[in-house]
Amino acid sequence: MTQIKRKIHVIGINSFEFRELPLKLQKLFLKTENIAVPDLYSANIKVWAKNNTNKEKLFFVSRSDNKLINWLKSQITDVILFSRGDPLWFGIGRILLENFSKEELCFYPSNTCFQLAFSKLKISWQEAIYVSIHGRDSTKLIEALKLKPSSLAIITDSNNRGLEVIQNNLLELNLESFYDFWICEEIGFENEKIRKFNPKEKLPSDISNLNIAVLLKREKDIQEKAIPLFGLKDDTFKTFEDRPNLLTKRDVRIQILADLELPENCTIWDIGAGCGSIGLEALKLRPNLKLFCIDKRIGSKELISENARRLGVTPKDIFEEDINNLFNSNNINSLREAKRIIIGGCNKKTKLRIINELSKDMNCGDIVVIPLIDIQSIKDLRETLKENNFEVNLNLIQTYKSLSISEGIRMDPNNPIFLLRGRKLF
Repeated sequence: MTQIKRKIHVIGINSFEFRELPLKLQKLFLKTENIAVPDLYSANIKVWAKNNTNKEKLFFVSRSDNKLINWLKSQITDVILFSRGDPLWFGIGRILLENFSKEELCFYPSNTCFQLAFSKLKISWQEAIYVSIHGRDSTKLIEALKLKPSSLAIITDSNNRGLEVIQNNLLELNLESFYDFWICEEIGFENEKIRKFNPKEKLPSDISNLNIAVLLKREKDIQEKAIPLFGLKDDTFKTFEDRPNLLTKRDVRIQILADLELPENCTIWDIGAGCGSIGLEALKLRPNLKLFCIDKRIGSKELISENARRLGVTPKDIFEEDINNLFNSNNINSLREAKRIIIGGCNKKTKLRIINELSKDMNCGDIVVIPLIDIQSIKDLRETLKENNFEVNLNLIQTYKSLSISEGIRMDPNNPIFLLRGRKLF
């Protein structure tokens, strides 16, 4: 096998100051004749040659496309290719490794743009999530935003309205108040700018094409903004970031509240309440209701209490307890007074017990609503409601949300939810 002697030296830079290159790389630049450089950097790199050497150099202005690859393959002597930051991190390194042997390539990384951005913002970046939408669709960005990380750094794409896509996704996912939106322009270079923007406002036209975005989670007081009467946004409620299932999503919550046909006065039980979103919004709509919330997960009482504070409502009681224990103790009379019941967050056996136990004391017109994701439970629950003299309806709630992508919008599906509703006949 012929030994490859020609080398492609891939140098990451974060400055147009020649003196900031390590001495080893300064010497490498001075002795290398063939230089490939991105078009955005070409004028500055040519100044290096003019000011530091009398030797003629051949510059190839690159766009990281097939022309660059073909030019590199045509060279028989050593070549320098300039890149941004670390070429092997969301950079050209991956493409080079697909087209050249490892023996041909030498990498010299500089600080990544994200390292520099977080250092300027004086924020730890070890927990951050990193996404690139440069030359890519925004699927990964949307997935990352749904996780609600404490910090998210994004390599943008000026050709595909990258910053506008980020703004729109924040608004579409109701995260405009969740994050501070920072744009870092020409980070590490002479014209560096770091500015914070409002996702709801039009961005200025003077933003450099060489930019990245950083989203930083911020603390907020939910009571600072107006809360609508009905159809509260999901971010109104506090929940645990690692337990998104504690929150019933807005579209489903609206339908459940409609199905409950809330009277002005009655006792309502929210069983498996999670963060309390259904029962608390019901209480906000009907302040004279007697709301009891129960959830067996540790910390649920504190979580529901915080959300009640945010909405300015007061449940009658909150139990951090397994509903089976309340039945076994037989000392919770308010369970027997329930005229409206939401059953969620427990297994099928417990749901069946709740129906059988509480239906005995329910009267004509009283309502039970059971949100379900498990289609296999429906048959038994439906039959048990009928056996206890309930008129039964089953609805499938499947909603889609529009999300911005570079080409326009796409429809993103929410998880389908079955709503099993029983109205007591006699």
